[in-house]
Amino acid sequence: MSNNDNVQMLKMVLIIAAIVSLVYGFGFLFLPGILTKLSGGILVEGSWLRWSGGVLIAWAIGTLMVYKKPEKQHIFLVSLTHAHLLAGLGLLYSWIRQEYSGATWFVALPTCLLLIIAVLLLWSRNKAKEIL
Repeated sequence: MSNNDNVQMLKMVLIIAAIVSLVYGFGFLFLPGILTKLSGGILVEGSWLRWSGGVLIAWAIGTLMVYKKPEKQHIFLVSLTHAHLLAGLGLLYSWIRQEYSGATWFVALPTCLLLIIAVLLLWSRNKAKEIL
């Protein structure tokens, strides 16, 4: 694979990560009550979810900025990879321990997405290391 192909792979993974972060971010920031009802989980105060929505949207904005110019962005990409991995593992732990009261798919989907994105970020980051 050429260097350009490796950068394109990294950019594709960054777009996927940004979209997932924006979708969940907007949901948590603007529609926390609706999301909680859709999940079938125990209702919580919106403020417990709104702050994480803001963080996810900021995270997505940073990801899109790196997408535009990924050169020399190794530190951000390492942080982004760890964030996805830790968030995915946290959800996986809650899922295994049955700490989640809602519909299984509502915890399974983000768990799988986060862990897959973490692996893809690690892989594409290693492939594009020449520019990072």
